Amino acid sequence: MQEKGHDFLNLLVIEDHRGCGTFPLFIKGAVVRDLSADKDYPTHAEAIWGDSLTPHWVSCVINGYETFIPEIYIADGILTQNYNPTEIIVEKGQHLTLIALVFEWMYVKDEYNNEGWLPTSKVISS
Repeated sequence: MQEKGHDFLNLLVIEDHRGCGTFPLFIKGAVVRDLSADKDYPTHAEAIWGDSLTPHWVSCVINGYETFIPEIYIADGILTQNYNPTEIIVEKGQHLTLIALVFEWMYVKDEYNNEGWLPTSKVISS
């Protein structure tokens, strides 16, 4: 049963997502190296944030792992909060709970308590 006013936290997967690899949790304070803008990422953010030339996700290396990170999670080359870049594997029809929305990606949890990132285009509010 859903609480009134909290429907936005409940999501329905409308397209399968396979993700790409599993990562450890990177702890706040970790050094973020080799930052590089990724021109393939901004897209949805253009409509929301305006500047299509400024990527909101960047590629980087954290603790020896190559990954992507929202630029707002970095200050002076340091991770400003705990971060796990693992993308969740989901199938169409699955129900998820929204944990965080960061630009055009969301961090979600499934019914088995698996957590991970998913593009907003793969879900609708349920």
